[in-house]
Amino acid sequence: MSGPNKRDLIQTDLLVAGGGISGVVAAIAAARNGAQVILCQDRSVLGGNASSEIRMHIVGAAHSKRGTALETEAREGGILEEILLDCAVRNPQRSASMLDLLLYEKCRAESNLMLMLNTTIIGVQMDGDRIVSAIATRESTEQGFEICADIFMDCTGDGRLGKEAGALFTTGRESSLQYGESFAGQESDSYRLGSSLLFTARNMGKPMKFIAPEWAKHYSEEDLKYRSHSSWEYGYWWVEFGGLMDTISDNEVIRDELLAIMMGVWDHIKNSGHHPESENWALDWFGFVPGKRESRRFIGKHMLTQGDLENAVHFEDVIAYGGWPMDTHPPQGIEAKEMDPCHQPHTNHVYGIPLRAMISANVANLMFVGRNISATHIAFSSTRVMATCGVMGQGAGTFAAMAIKEGVPLDLAYLNKELIRTTQNQLMKQDAFLPGIPTSDNLASQAIVRASSEQPEGGAANIIDGYTRSMHGTNGVRPELVLPGTHRWMSRPDDREPWIELEWETPVSMNEITIVLDTGMHRRLTLTHEDNLSKKFEWGPQPETVKDFRLIAYFASSLGAYDSHQVMNFHDNYQRQVTSYVKWEQVSKLRLEVLSTNGLDHARIFEIRCQ
Repeated sequence: MSGPNKRDLIQTDLLVAGGGISGVVAAIAAARNGAQVILCQDRSVLGGNASSEIRMHIVGAAHSKRGTALETEAREGGILEEILLDCAVRNPQRSASMLDLLLYEKCRAESNLMLMLNTTIIGVQMDGDRIVSAIATRESTEQGFEICADIFMDCTGDGRLGKEAGALFTTGRESSLQYGESFAGQESDSYRLGSSLLFTARNMGKPMKFIAPEWAKHYSEEDLKYRSHSSWEYGYWWVEFGGLMDTISDNEVIRDELLAIMMGVWDHIKNSGHHPESENWALDWFGFVPGKRESRRFIGKHMLTQGDLENAVHFEDVIAYGGWPMDTHPPQGIEAKEMDPCHQPHTNHVYGIPLRAMISANVANLMFVGRNISATHIAFSSTRVMATCGVMGQGAGTFAAMAIKEGVPLDLAYLNKELIRTTQNQLMKQDAFLPGIPTSDNLASQAIVRASSEQPEGGAANIIDGYTRSMHGTNGVRPELVLPGTHRWMSRPDDREPWIELEWETPVSMNEITIVLDTGMHRRLTLTHEDNLSKKFEWGPQPETVKDFRLIAYFASSLGAYDSHQVMNFHDNYQRQVTSYVKWEQVSKLRLEVLSTNGLDHARIFEIRCQ
């Protein structure tokens, strides 16, 4: 290719624009389910607000008011859980760049996924209400691309792809009357949540001087009375600005102002005399890319509202869930000196997110995932957080792959109840959680279950009850949509050689075996540079998780006894799901023998799923 108007033509099934958490998870989910995927990211690293460029926590439904062991296990699960567990084990130093690498590795590992970094979507080619191709540029290689696909998915946050395609969108804050939202203001306006810049700092063990730039802001203790600043190793999300401006067109101005604010806050900590214990502390990193909260929100086939979240409305096309508080901030950001920096009422239950909130109202083959989904400002203030964006990505990516596999165009696929149910089944097989959706059939449910021992609340039969987490407790799922119980087998602590087995009266054939394990999903787990928050996590393998185990398959003979057996060994496991692909006929019994855990004094297994 040569010349400014020449473009490389690329054909794929699905184009995912935007490599934040939502885009990465969506692309991986679609690729794992058979679609050919291109992921375009306009930065050199993946992760968006979680990347080393910004360093925000990945948060979601599991927060300080939602999480109880054996009762409310709200952590998201699925691909995101896989990533977070990898990070906890492979990143003991809590390096921001290591998370960049893990996300990069995850994408590179998928044979169906083509990753294009430093590549920006700048336009589209349309045929009526359908996107034919997206136009992209990569300045680092002086290349242009035209990417043709069946389905296009906007995970850019700002909604660049959808905007170029003419997708309907909204900005700002609705009035309380527009959607009957009590948390909204009386009048609608153009204001948004602002953007933030974070920093990290270290105790250097000796006095460290800080000389503020001449353009730094100046803050007193009175200015910051509603904004805690007593911990210095990790910056403050409330270093926030830009909500009164256009967070897209004014982004450069907002960045400059945020730098002045951040430097002013650190100058106050170091030089005001109010924090003498900061003498040995020094900045060692600070961001130059604003962590953006809000810009465009697309209009889809359904718009999520405060009522949907508060009432935990059950959607038949649910493909994800959320549970972060409705977390609104004053648009003035840090300049709202007489106001708390946030208002965070939480919902009594986790809530479902429907597929229709991710399908464009007017562009036939456009989906959107992340903070730009179809939601009011109030509902968006909860759905916008990255763990929720990640599970939306898994739901949307899986659905797109199912639609492509069946050859059903997107504008018909979202109406296809059978296809939606197939997607939901596939999501749950791949460790997604969908409140109120029944589980699919499991060959193991036809078996007799025995175990070496069991605790009263952890009976062996739990492994075939169809549930792989407990969500009946406080702030879990609406009671009528969930079955109480621990839903896992728990051996007795005095059982030194625990085992559990399935036996079929009539031998069965199987191609796939999945073991679902306990990873302590009542706790939060995310990469953080905040020491006090990190102390609340188990950073490393989760102690509840079975570490070493073996699976023994027994095969029937014509004489009615076991003819032979086969053993599979698993070592140093820390993941929640372990899947093996087999070609077994005439299986009469499966036994799982637990050799060790990552710390707990007894074995736990949620499910043995056979297909």
